[in-house]
Amino acid sequence: MDVQRHSVHTLVFRSLKRTHDMFLLNQGNLPPVDPSLQKMKKSVKAKDSYGPVLERVKTNNIMKAQNDNENADPPPPGDESFGGNNTGAVVPYNPVQNNNMVVTPQVNSGGSSVNMSLLIPQKKTPSMAKPKWHAPWKLYRVISGHLGWVRCCAVEPGNEWFATGSADRVIKIWDLASGKLKVSLTGHISSVRGLAFSQRHPYLFSCGEDRQVKCWDLEYNKVIRHYHGHLSAVYSMALHPSIDVLVTAGRDSTARVWDMRTKANVHTLVGHTNTVASVICQTAEPQIVTGSHDCTIRLWDLAAGKSRATLTNHKKSIRAVTFHPSLYMFASASPDNIKQWKCPEGKFIQNLSGHNAIVNCLAVNADGVLVSGADNGTMHLWDWRTGYNFQRLQAPVQPGSMDSEAGVFSITFDMSGTRMITTEADKTIKVYKEDDTATEETHPVNWRPDIIKRRKY
Repeated sequence: MDVQRHSVHTLVFRSLKRTHDMFLLNQGNLPPVDPSLQKMKKSVKAKDSYGPVLERVKTNNIMKAQNDNENADPPPPGDESFGGNNTGAVVPYNPVQNNNMVVTPQVNSGGSSVNMSLLIPQKKTPSMAKPKWHAPWKLYRVISGHLGWVRCCAVEPGNEWFATGSADRVIKIWDLASGKLKVSLTGHISSVRGLAFSQRHPYLFSCGEDRQVKCWDLEYNKVIRHYHGHLSAVYSMALHPSIDVLVTAGRDSTARVWDMRTKANVHTLVGHTNTVASVICQTAEPQIVTGSHDCTIRLWDLAAGKSRATLTNHKKSIRAVTFHPSLYMFASASPDNIKQWKCPEGKFIQNLSGHNAIVNCLAVNADGVLVSGADNGTMHLWDWRTGYNFQRLQAPVQPGSMDSEAGVFSITFDMSGTRMITTEADKTIKVYKEDDTATEETHPVNWRPDIIKRRKY
C-alpha cells in the first residue's frame, strides 16, 4: 500500500515538473501585447465601475470653467476675442433644480451645447435632531440599613413608601418622604432579587435565589401565597397591569405565568437557552417581553403562551428591559449597546452608545429621561427621543465599602417620575431628584448637529 502511494506521489510530481518546464520553454513565444487593446479594455472597465463618478467629475469641471468665465471682467462691447459676437462661446451655466436632481448642459470640445443629462440625485445630509433639555439630577439622600447588596426596589401605587430586597434575605419597607424604615419582612432564605406591588390589591410580590415566589399581604405583613414551579433562582418578576397575572423569570431559562389568586402555573414560556434576567409586562401586544443572557429578546403572546418574535440584534447578554410609560416602545440594555425598539413587532429604532460597562438596569420616566446603571457604579442619563447622553453620574463612595462594591443593581422612578431610587452594591439605597436651580444657561445642551453619530449594529 505504501509503495503504491509513493508511486502516485512520484507521478504527480513528475507531471507538475513537466508542465512547468513546458510553460517555461514557451514563455518567449506568447503573442505580443497590443497597447491600444489594453487601453480600450481599461477604459471599458473604468466606465463600468466608476461611470457615475467620472460623469460627475466631468460635469463639475465644466461648471467650474463656466463659473470662472462668469466671474471674469466683462469684455468691451464688440470685442471678438472675448466672445462678444462669437457664437462658439461657452454657454452660461443655468442649472435647473427639480426634485433634488441637478440638470446641467453638456458642453463638447467645440463649446456648443449638446444635450441635457440627469445627474445622480443629491442626498440630503442626515442630521441629529436637537435633544430636549433635561435638568441634571443630583443625589439628595443615602439610606443605609441593609446588611448585603441591595438588589431590587419597588414603589407602591400611592407613592408614600417603597420596598427594597437585599442579599441579606430581608425585604425592608421605607417611607419615601423621610427615608425612615417602616417594617422589615423576613421569610426568604436566600438573596431577594425581585419585587412588585399590585396596583389593585394590598399585595407585595417577591422572588429570590431560593426559587421561591411569595405574595405578602401588607395589611398583616405575612406571606399568604407561594408559587411553586421554578427549578432554579428567580431573578425578575412583573405584574400585568390589567389582569391578575404574575410573570416570573430566572436561571432555569424560562418565564412562568401565574394566576395570582389560584397559584396555578398558567404558562411556562420556553425558548430561551440561558438565564432570563429581566421580564416586563404591558396591556397591549406584546404583553410580555423577556431579555436573556442568550443575547436575545423575546416578545410573547400571552394568550397562546408562545413566542411572537425573537430579536437577535444584541451581541452580548441582556440584563435589563423596560417599557416607555407613554410611547409604544421599549429599551434593552447589554454591554455592547442600549437599544430602543418599537412595539408590537419589535422594530429596531436606534442605539444609545457610550455606556461602556455591564449595564444592570434601566428605567425611564414620562418626561423621556432614560437612565442606565452599570456594574462599575456609573449611571448615564439619556434623552429618549434623540439618544443624547446629557449627564453621567458616579455615586460617592460610602464609608466602609470597597472599590469593588460600586455597582448599581436597580433603578426605579417613583410614581411622579421626579424622584429616582437606586439600589447598590455598597449596601445603600440612594435617592436622586432633579436640580431645581439648573437652567438651560447653566447646563446647556452640548449639541453639535454637524457631527453625525455612526450607528453600530
